[in-house]
Amino acid sequence: MGALASLEQREEVRRSVKALLAGAKLVYGDPERVEVAGADPERGAFLSPLLLRADDPGRAEPHEIEAFGPVATVIGYEGTAHAIDLAARGLGSLAGSVVTGDAAFARDVVLGCAPWHGRLLVLDSDDAAESTGHGSPLPALVHGGPGRAGGGEELGGIRGVLHYMQRTAVQATPRVLSAVTGQWMPGAARVAGEHPFRKPLSELRIGDSVVAGPRQVTLADIEHFAEFTGDTFYAHMDEEAARANPFFDGRVAHGYLVLSFAAGLFVQPDPGPVLANYGLENLRFLTPVYPGDELTVTLTCKQIIPREDAAHGEVRWDTDVTNQDGASVAKYDLLTLVAKDWPAQSGS
Repeated sequence: MGALASLEQREEVRRSVKALLAGAKLVYGDPERVEVAGADPERGAFLSPLLLRADDPGRAEPHEIEAFGPVATVIGYEGTAHAIDLAARGLGSLAGSVVTGDAAFARDVVLGCAPWHGRLLVLDSDDAAESTGHGSPLPALVHGGPGRAGGGEELGGIRGVLHYMQRTAVQATPRVLSAVTGQWMPGAARVAGEHPFRKPLSELRIGDSVVAGPRQVTLADIEHFAEFTGDTFYAHMDEEAARANPFFDGRVAHGYLVLSFAAGLFVQPDPGPVLANYGLENLRFLTPVYPGDELTVTLTCKQIIPREDAAHGEVRWDTDVTNQDGASVAKYDLLTLVAKDWPAQSGS
């Protein structure tokens, strides 16, 4: 187990163990002796691993006294509810572990113990070999629970870093927020002109925009898309069934047909600085599209993220697809990779 932090801490652990022994029995180890070759108890804060057994789970000591060292207490329980109750009596824990092959038992224990633990590690035969270890601080995970265990989180990983970063809330108009944050905000001005897909990063600016359309969606388009993709969901193919759906007034266009038509409207097809589309984020279909509706898409440069180690960067585009009434039928962020210069300069 290694040495403790100091001789003073070792004495504190010994005092805690003595208090624990009022309600438990020592079944392994000796707090006064360390039988490890080369361990000098006068110079090093060595302590034998200690295991205690509490035959009476109702005793207060195992739940209220924490011996901050290589000390563990075994407590029996009579069922799931009893185990959850015992775990809660500590009034908060950095992390807890549940070891079981029974998924239903694990679910009940996790839901019952969650209010008292910052993190719960569930081990079964599938993940035990990859266990990070009970209570190991990991940057992406909460480490710390309520009550005596840190008030919700410990200062570990990225959560601790955030406490040392300045965070300021800014209230302003969309124009000013765009200028301050370097990210286009809905309501800020858009700049029309040359198609933004023709601009490399060196020329592209936040707010550069293009409006394309309209394009009418026909029943033939919907049926062709269904046949071509195999997506024959009833709301696209069966008028009566679609009308029975509480969300639709009849047959509707596929959401992905709307996205495909939108791309066909805003894309500039010639070779240019836009190198690749690598995804969509925050996609929502907001208004049904019916045969006869006309689609218009507004594409706006929302955020530019140059890559220092590459000749290209990332551009996030605010995309708003509307119908003939101006209602948004789909909103999403389009993500592209864009060359810093065009024609691309080698080594730039």
